[in-house]
Amino acid sequence: MKMILRWFPHGDDSVPLEYIKQVPGVSGVATMLPKIPVGEVWPLEAVLEIRDTIWAAGLEMEVVESVNVHEDIKKGLPSRDRYIENYRTTIRNLGQAGVKCLCYNFMPVLDWARNDLAHRLPDGSTVLSYRDAGVRAMNPATMAQSMEKDAGGYSLPGWEPDRIPAMAADIEFYRNITHDEYWNNMKYFLDAVIPVAEESCVKMGIHPDDPPWEIFGLPKLITGIENIRRFLALHDVEANGVSLCTGSLGGNLENDLPSIAGELAAGGRLPFTHLRNVKHLSPRDFDESAHLSQCGDLDMFAIIKALYDAGFDGYIRPDHGRMIWGEVARPGYGLYDRAIGANYLLGLWEAVSKMS
Repeated sequence: MKMILRWFPHGDDSVPLEYIKQVPGVSGVATMLPKIPVGEVWPLEAVLEIRDTIWAAGLEMEVVESVNVHEDIKKGLPSRDRYIENYRTTIRNLGQAGVKCLCYNFMPVLDWARNDLAHRLPDGSTVLSYRDAGVRAMNPATMAQSMEKDAGGYSLPGWEPDRIPAMAADIEFYRNITHDEYWNNMKYFLDAVIPVAEESCVKMGIHPDDPPWEIFGLPKLITGIENIRRFLALHDVEANGVSLCTGSLGGNLENDLPSIAGELAAGGRLPFTHLRNVKHLSPRDFDESAHLSQCGDLDMFAIIKALYDAGFDGYIRPDHGRMIWGEVARPGYGLYDRAIGANYLLGLWEAVSKMS
């Protein structure tokens, strides 16, 4: 197992690589190339440049997140073949640069949804928050405006400005797509990219839908264990895996996260895990919380134990942290609470390993 943190390049992160290097037990970062338009090739030279920057800080770049899938691929339009070929080239370039894991998603239109990026908890910290009625009362444009206002000048992956104008039309498009058609569009994409991932020694891990239920009538597929099994069966090879996000799947209290984590790890289909906790106010209203089990509804010890017992040897990162101690950063991605979370999770891992 390797503990990593997410890091955004090109001055779009408040946390320097040198600070991440000082967090005990953290070996590397998961990063991205935000300046490349969705659907275009990530040039090998650009990938190597950011890799060398990370290496110079004494960290590894074995994981990449957010090689976004163009909406035309998800829609199944004739233009998808060009974007899929670009994606295949990007995978080859990542493999040449030593990337071993690619985290992506197949969520239509909205990568994730929150209606408050700085909800204040009783202890004075702020967190990302989801209130179902509040989200459904918004349209994508007003949600985007609200999120941009709360982002503190930082980019929000999945809410890139060039995507906003088309959101309303895209949502209307999906009203005419059945779930089976959307599954077929996903399979078409996987049929083209998974063989390239295998050849490039890159494990692909799909990120669950966030939240794990439908909003605005959009099809949601990676929402629980049954759909995850259906997804994995589309290509029954290790290169086709899941990036388990406990906070995303944990939005639905019916999801048994230790069981899901153990099943995926035991099957060799879990290259990457995002670990965070959530605290529910009702079945569909929740706040993100500190990683500690007692701060939310998820048993982080049980999740770590399930991963360890199943022989998990992939990457873990502490997912969204609270904003604490006056830190100003991209919502969810400050240093302080994620550093605390990383070492809490490493402590659980050490405890479990010494109990075995």
